Amino acid sequence: MTKTPNEKEAALSGAVSKNLARARLEVLFDAGSFEEFDAAVVHRTEAFGMAKKRLPGDGVITGVGTVASRTVYAYSQDRSVLGGSLGEVHAAKICKVMDMAARNGSPVVGICDSGGARIQEGVNSLAGYGDIFYRNVRCSGVIPQISLILGPAAGGAVYSPALTDFVIMATGRSYMFLTGPKVVKTVTFEDVSVEALGGASVHASKTGLAHFTAKDDVEAIEQARRLLGYLPENCQEPPPDIRCTDPPDRLCDELRSIIPADPQQPYDVRIVINSVVDRGTFLEVQENFAGNIVVGFARLAGKSVGIIANQPAVLAGVLNIDASRKAGRFIRTCNAFRIPLVSFVDVPGFLPGQDQEHGGAIVHGAKLLYAYCESSVPKLSVILKKSYGGAYIVMSSKHVGGDVVMAWPSAEIAVMGAKGAVEILYKREISAAEDPKAEAQKRNREYEELFLSPRQAAERGFIDAVIDPAETRRKLTKLFSHVAHRRDLTWPKRNGNIPT
Repeated sequence: MTKTPNEKEAALSGAVSKNLARARLEVLFDAGSFEEFDAAVVHRTEAFGMAKKRLPGDGVITGVGTVASRTVYAYSQDRSVLGGSLGEVHAAKICKVMDMAARNGSPVVGICDSGGARIQEGVNSLAGYGDIFYRNVRCSGVIPQISLILGPAAGGAVYSPALTDFVIMATGRSYMFLTGPKVVKTVTFEDVSVEALGGASVHASKTGLAHFTAKDDVEAIEQARRLLGYLPENCQEPPPDIRCTDPPDRLCDELRSIIPADPQQPYDVRIVINSVVDRGTFLEVQENFAGNIVVGFARLAGKSVGIIANQPAVLAGVLNIDASRKAGRFIRTCNAFRIPLVSFVDVPGFLPGQDQEHGGAIVHGAKLLYAYCESSVPKLSVILKKSYGGAYIVMSSKHVGGDVVMAWPSAEIAVMGAKGAVEILYKREISAAEDPKAEAQKRNREYEELFLSPRQAAERGFIDAVIDPAETRRKLTKLFSHVAHRRDLTWPKRNGNIPT
């Protein structure tokens, strides 16, 4: 039984009189489905007067229930008990529920609201964090792991969420940092607030650590529930299908005019995404980070897919360090959980500049390239407009394992744009011409006819078809059924060596 939004709000608004940590779990799980584990356990510490502070549960509630009728394991830290601090027994409860999730092949959701390591327990607290981190890594790519930060997370506590697949933060009430404002001021003399140092907006827009932000607990938990709907229970299971009420063969007539006639005029690629996928199903991930690339989950004919799209409305859709990190990580997440990939390509290249080069543009771009090459899920892509240089290769081209690559008639596939190419190729001819401007325009037209169309790539077999933009949804949904069972024949190995 699913609760209504009003019932969920009421559950949390009345939580002060009972238990906020428990109320959060009641909102997460289907009504009446939650079963608690280890409610009676207490810590074993005697020092610092702790013998008088033995409260059942030791500051964390753990258990299992259902979300949309599928099994999910979870824990919720209780800041009303010893500040939600993590000690030996507290950590053991979390580890136990993670082990159960891994053995049974079910997702795990962690609701974090803790003051950090329990100082009174010394190294036992640190050992507890290490045990959790080890399980985060062992479960990575095996079962979905989602972290909800609904309060503080500082010091070593931040590494567990960072190791999970998705992080959801509540704006104004949650923060994550290794060292707090007081330590920062002591060491670097910077005077910074908690929010400015590690608040939700910082991690959503600057670090990329937060995949989603929410205005309150209920919205954060609802986001987790929606996210779980796109993910399988484990890496051996297919993502869940839903009944599709949006016709798979629906034409997208509005896409015939989405590409502006003026090449300098941007457009929002989200319009393309929302037009092509099942209506109302696009769930954008890391919306406020690296806006020049858009990633997220959606459905095509009821099936879960991962979307990667260059965004011409931000930095002309160019690839840079943050965009490469964002897309590369998302691709690997989809591949781990058998979610097919759809790429919408409109990319002029990689962002030039000393800051990018010194910041590791090569190695971070290689992460994106590695992710596409490594992935074994079905990969379909549509080239909408520009696809230049190395960025053409990286963005799910045939050369890096793309199963089907289609292009709109507006596609331009070349080493670079016409103006730059002509200045290099015909520099002498233009300089020697009686009318250099007219000669440059002539050479531009020749270059555009030869390269700035999908014709040459189609002749080489590098794209499979040039399609009417209105047919994009119809083509993608039809072709997915033909590549759904793809297999890569590779040598067995321990692991690949990803770029640093």
